[in-house]
Amino acid sequence: MNKICQIISACPHRVVYLGLMLCLMVMAGCAVGPDFQPPQVQVPDAWYGPTTMPSEESAASVERNVAEWWKVFQDPTLTSLVERAIESNLNMKLAEARIRQAQAARRRDLSGIGPTVSATGSFRRSSSFVTTTSPVGPGASESKTEEVISNQYEAGFDAIWELDIFGGVRRGVEAADADLQASVETHRDVMITLAAEVARNYIDLCAFQQRVAVARQNLKAQQHSAELTRQRFQAGFVSRLDVANADAQVATTSAQIPLLEASSRQAIYNLSVLLGHEPAALMQELSAASDIPAAPPSVPVGVPSELLRRRPDIRQAEAEIHAATARIGVATADLFPKVILSGSIGYRASDLDSWFDRISRLWSFGPAVSWQIFDASRIRSNIEVQKALEEQSVIAYQQTVLAALQEVENMLIASAKEQEHRKALAEAVAANQKAVELATELYTQGQTDFLNVLQAQRSLYVSEDALAQSTRTVSTNLVALCKALGGGWEDKG
Repeated sequence: MNKICQIISACPHRVVYLGLMLCLMVMAGCAVGPDFQPPQVQVPDAWYGPTTMPSEESAASVERNVAEWWKVFQDPTLTSLVERAIESNLNMKLAEARIRQAQAARRRDLSGIGPTVSATGSFRRSSSFVTTTSPVGPGASESKTEEVISNQYEAGFDAIWELDIFGGVRRGVEAADADLQASVETHRDVMITLAAEVARNYIDLCAFQQRVAVARQNLKAQQHSAELTRQRFQAGFVSRLDVANADAQVATTSAQIPLLEASSRQAIYNLSVLLGHEPAALMQELSAASDIPAAPPSVPVGVPSELLRRRPDIRQAEAEIHAATARIGVATADLFPKVILSGSIGYRASDLDSWFDRISRLWSFGPAVSWQIFDASRIRSNIEVQKALEEQSVIAYQQTVLAALQEVENMLIASAKEQEHRKALAEAVAANQKAVELATELYTQGQTDFLNVLQAQRSLYVSEDALAQSTRTVSTNLVALCKALGGGWEDKG
């Protein structure tokens, strides 16, 4: 230590070289605590549920197809709504703000690796009274008190540097990096959820509009039948009961339309809010009826192991394990001594004319060591806390992977079976349309009673409405499957 002081005394500029040497020592030091290892989890080699795509579909092809999956519907309005929502949705803006927060936190933690330098400057003016005694004759003296005014100018730089010998600060930066990655994955997950919500609400809107159209079309046919029945009653061919049944069916169908129109309006409100606008902002744009976006018969789904790379919630869970592992190192570093270098350089003078004189120059330099020797119990308890948090994050990761696998399997079977359901409904609609035509013709000829006409019309309306709902479900199942596959974002980095 004396040798160091002699070097500094001989040439203060050598402090720079000493600092560089100590910096190399710090960089060569190891960081305490465990190093992060990516978690290992067993996933099946292939999906159990039905898939129509070849199993050798490349990962790049899957990524390309699901990155902007909403385009497979080939609906310009849907594509526009999703892209606008990504730009203006408030949850997206909130997630972006959290990324900026994580970036700032990382910069804050990174600044702890280097020294902290502060500049100081002061001016002080003070007064004091001095009493002097002077002789005025033999055996006599005279005391005199005078006020003395003095000035003091002082300026300089102070530096403090905690050497990260045991890597506690570096582990903190590592944790901040992982937190930043987790916030990026959260942003991506919000994007996936947003795209799926926009698509679902748009498909719902189109389905409600189509169901309104179906109801009105059936209502028109039922009103025609009611008028025909009324004419036959007036001619004495049928009873008043047929007229009452016809009017009841017209009223029942008519009662469904306001409910469907209300649901249609609410879907527009939902879309407007998802785009970050007031509820009625898209009324003019979306009020016109549109066909339900048709889902393609299949999409590439890849293999289960690709979920670990593509789904942001799984990537976020992995980043949280990384952060928890690094914080074990931060806590472990508290077991070891902390070495702090501090120094200052500046000038102090009583007047500005002598400001740069050598006698006005001040400097100091010295190391300090602190060690929480009698606080080991608290430190070790904190280490155990961090280890428990890491264990929890590993378990949460495993749960996330299992939930993702289940979600995909659920949507694979739901999509396949709903397509079968829709095919059967399409056949039922065709059969019911034929039944209505035959029943109406026979009734007009007086060869059957009106009950058969009512039954045929009711069955047609029910099957057409169910077909519209099934078409909607096929499309929303595809949306849910793409969301489960982690589609809706693209890594452009």
